[in-house]
Amino acid sequence: MLSPVEVRAPRGARMMEIEWDDGEVSHLPHALLRGFCPCAECQGHHGPVRWVEVESKSLELTDLGEEGRYALRLTWGDGHASGIYTFEFLRQLGGLFESDAAEWRGRTFGR
Repeated sequence: MLSPVEVRAPRGARMMEIEWDDGEVSHLPHALLRGFCPCAECQGHHGPVRWVEVESKSLELTDLGEEGRYALRLTWGDGHASGIYTFEFLRQLGGLFESDAAEWRGRTFGR
């Protein structure tokens, strides 16, 4: 299982970076992370994780913490904090960095 070695999410930035134990680095714009929030409030209880439009004011990442040994819990500027992003899911999202936001909207991810 992949694990982060370092997570960089400076206050005021709009990008999180994760350095993985295999040497890869994922660049994760906050818009990407928030748009694919995996929580039931954003995604419902069934089906794949899809893009969800959010207001730009909710793109500030105010806190993050580990959730066990498998995920991060992100807290957003609007108080939303119920998304648990598994390390596997974060690594998949990192693969979208080179694509544009229009392409993100058509993607789905398994749970």
